[in-house]
Amino acid sequence: MKREMFQAPYPPYDPTDTSGFSYDTVVKRWPIILTNIIDHVHRLLHDMTLEAQQIRNSDVSKVEEISKKTTEGQEIISEISRLKYRMARDHELESIPQDGDILVAEYNAELESLKQTSLDSWFKAPWLYAECYLYRLIRAYFNQKTHWRGFDPFSSQKEQMFKNSGAAIYQIATTMHELESEKVKLQGDPDKLEVLFKEMIQMCLWGNATDLSLLTHLSPSDIEHLQTVGKEAQEARSGFILKDDQSAVWSYIKTLANQGKRLDFVLDNAGFELFTDFVFADFLVTYTPYFSQVVFHPKLFPWFVSDVTPTDFTNTISSLLSAAFFPPNSATSPDSVAHLQQMVTRWKNYIDSGIFTLATDISNGQKMSEFWNGPWPYWNMNELAPELGQWLSGSGLVIFKGDLNYRKLAGDVKWPVSTPFPTAIGPLAGSFPLLSLRTNKADVAVGIDEKVAENLDNKGEKWRVSGKYALVSFLPGRINQ
Repeated sequence: MKREMFQAPYPPYDPTDTSGFSYDTVVKRWPIILTNIIDHVHRLLHDMTLEAQQIRNSDVSKVEEISKKTTEGQEIISEISRLKYRMARDHELESIPQDGDILVAEYNAELESLKQTSLDSWFKAPWLYAECYLYRLIRAYFNQKTHWRGFDPFSSQKEQMFKNSGAAIYQIATTMHELESEKVKLQGDPDKLEVLFKEMIQMCLWGNATDLSLLTHLSPSDIEHLQTVGKEAQEARSGFILKDDQSAVWSYIKTLANQGKRLDFVLDNAGFELFTDFVFADFLVTYTPYFSQVVFHPKLFPWFVSDVTPTDFTNTISSLLSAAFFPPNSATSPDSVAHLQQMVTRWKNYIDSGIFTLATDISNGQKMSEFWNGPWPYWNMNELAPELGQWLSGSGLVIFKGDLNYRKLAGDVKWPVSTPFPTAIGPLAGSFPLLSLRTNKADVAVGIDEKVAENLDNKGEKWRVSGKYALVSFLPGRINQ
């Protein structure tokens, strides 16, 4: 018997509101993303054609293979061009074709129910469903071709962005190296750890190495000084954090000392952001007594352009360990290069020994991970993915990174801005200790003082979508859950 799913008392965001960010997304952002895929495949086909010409007399079977792949690539370009045309004209969403991959039936069942109320076209469908559907459909276009199955059309983009982050990455590596000499002292001093913990949160929120500049060149006296200076710097930034549960989550974390607790990271973006997630996880495992294991939850297929897939996770470690990955930079010191090697070698050892684990590598992890690529609000987790709900209920803390995870936590519906966070996440509230770190890049936002929101609106601030403001939302698990 199917259990009754939670229904929010407010409608979802959708493009029927032409002043909302979802309308802008359908009109501008998605067509650009689709055009970028077309251009990328086109460039690959051009390179393949050149390769085939060079080897046409020496390797006939390879030339034939390239010819077949080129034909299929041209078909993919046609399909995505057709999708762009249909999207711009508000045509109905078509069923996801059977491509032998996950969640086809689930997406099509949701689509069928939208059809019943004529909400199955690009400018009428709920934004959250349509955006998830778009990436599942793109997956199917590639999966249906023999030579392109499983292809990630965003991988080169992700890699290029990562390569551009070298300077910040070396800086953070040196900072973490300088923490090493204070390790024993830090582990026994929750007040000093708290300042560093909050700096880690800033780094994860803004993805910006300058937030960690306070931590460079640490000596014992610097750490003393940091307790005052760090707090002042955080107060200066606090005006941009519209809901700030940093102190509440730290108070909770302090109760976990020496219990061998597990931390779960529900990941967002690959590249520099995943690097900062590793740094945060490393800090909590290596320098604090609160966690002894971390499980990272990726997306199973390319998702929202930049989300972490299992391949991205693995490649991040090998890229960071490769001396040739980042472009040469005269400002990079040999010491920083060595510090990065040391830190990432520790991460690799953690992965090899099971201290760091990718969720797809745990028992039943592949099946559990499917939920993250679905179109559903997370409040339906216990009905739709009970094994995942069960797994997370055993966690010391589950950190949800980024904007999309926040949209799914709050269901991407039009909650009044002052709605308490526990109300907005529905029946998920209390299921496990939960920390959401979100820089605002979509309309939904809760747990904010109404007057604060009104003032920002009156000033014409696009605070919901500009990426300039953030929310740090914590909720403990139910006692004796």
